[in-house]
Amino acid sequence: MNNRRIIFLLLCLPITAWSQSYQRTPNGIKARMQAIDVEVQFYTPQIVRIIKLPAGATAKDKSLSVIASPQNGSLTIADQRNELIVSSQSLQVTLNRQTAAIRFYTPQGHLLLQEKEDGTHFSPSADPQQYEVEQAFQLEAGESVYGLGQHQNGTMDQRGQQLLLKQNNMQIAIPFFQSVKGYGVLWDNTSTTHYKDSANRTSFQSEVGAGIDYYFIQGGNADKVIAGYRQLTGQAPLFPRWTLGYWQSRERYKSQYETNEVVRRYRQLHVPLDGIVQDWQYWSEDESYWNSTEFGNPRFPEPKKMVDSVPDQNAHLLIFVLLSFAQKKKI
Repeated sequence: MNNRRIIFLLLCLPITAWSQSYQRTPNGIKARMQAIDVEVQFYTPQIVRIIKLPAGATAKDKSLSVIASPQNGSLTIADQRNELIVSSQSLQVTLNRQTAAIRFYTPQGHLLLQEKEDGTHFSPSADPQQYEVEQAFQLEAGESVYGLGQHQNGTMDQRGQQLLLKQNNMQIAIPFFQSVKGYGVLWDNTSTTHYKDSANRTSFQSEVGAGIDYYFIQGGNADKVIAGYRQLTGQAPLFPRWTLGYWQSRERYKSQYETNEVVRRYRQLHVPLDGIVQDWQYWSEDESYWNSTEFGNPRFPEPKKMVDSVPDQNAHLLIFVLLSFAQKKKI
């Protein structure tokens, strides 16, 4: 009997070891797998945050874009030999014990998105506390994704694209995409990021980061995905109604008289006009005092009078300010 009891205890040891390989948190789990610290945080039943760090590393203190906080909710955790499963009423997240790869499912078991088995990478950077980080996913063949900001590549579907997510003239970087399958991914990293997509690999690669940090939003449709995005990052206030009307603009108006005359002519012709844009070179007639945000051009001798005359004619004036790092202001 004693021998049988010893054998039974030895057989139970691996099971006990598996069950102690993670820590339950109020919003999900923490685990260490393959020298990677992984945290699964449910913000809502539909929104989950994934954090991956080299073992022992410290996550960033605060996001610059996400203002929401994780909410305590009803979660179930299934501890299986090959994976951990964390489920809410709307979403199921599995964490592979061998590879630390994560998959996202509907409650009915339909696969939405999966990380590549070898898709998590940390590379040294100049800062010993920071890394070059990459997370790769496997999308379905024929699955379209949209978003990632404003780019000049003439496409809406970002499959098969390689994009530099970095703010620039005519380029707006938003590291977020949503899929026709009814989910979205927000990559929470403010450094220069490369988005790359091919038939078998879709990835975000950021030049600097404490670790991998992203949010998965299960919406079921585009409207609910965007609602989840706004829940994370804050509600966008509506612009005043007058901003939605007709705006007159050209490369620039070269004098105070010209700007005022355009508005006057619209009113004379009874053509609706809500706003006019005063573009560049109001600061000088050439490249001097580049973007000084002051009216230094002699063709604008009375800028206050010009600005006041536009609302006097029941319109609005927008003064264009250039943000340029290529040229230095001359003083």
